[in-house]
Amino acid sequence: MVLRVLGVDPGLTRCGVGVVEVDARRRARLVAVDVVRTPASMPLEERLLIVARGIEALLDEHAPDAVAVERVFAQANVRSVMGTAQVSGLALRAAAERGIPVALHTPSEVKAAVTGYGSADKAQVGAMVARLLGLDEAPKPADAADALALAICHAWRRGAPAGPGAAPGGLTPAQRAWRDAEKSVRAPRLGA
Repeated sequence: MVLRVLGVDPGLTRCGVGVVEVDARRRARLVAVDVVRTPASMPLEERLLIVARGIEALLDEHAPDAVAVERVFAQANVRSVMGTAQVSGLALRAAAERGIPVALHTPSEVKAAVTGYGSADKAQVGAMVARLLGLDEAPKPADAADALALAICHAWRRGAPAGPGAAPGGLTPAQRAWRDAEKSVRAPRLGA
């Protein structure tokens, strides 16, 4: 079974969108990647329309089985958070309109899934995405690599069945590290 996932790294100036297919042996293959760009000088509603159309075009062209969107997190820059949240909403709406299931993943969850380290930097994420997809170099800008990392993370998290050649327990080392980190966060603390 092959799972096709569209990842969205939401942003108002640069929105990374990438599609991957992951097979039963957890091998990922690049299908498409793009960055939808809008100028800061353009009115907000026009920028949102451009981003919405870019996401919708990829959904319609590639018909993914699932959509993975980066979970919006609090930052000091409220304006940046607002734009990210607005674009996330566009992706959620477009997927819901097409009956495609959506999952939200935190940046540290995606980094841990792809690199084995939840605090990996953008260069490390890009390098691992390139390696996992068999690319000569990381997709640029980083928003493109982040969108592909989201899609890979989601496909692996969905538990694509392990096949011959898969790591023990059906998980790669990066996936085991992510699972262990996730368990430690969920474990109740004594005396807390």
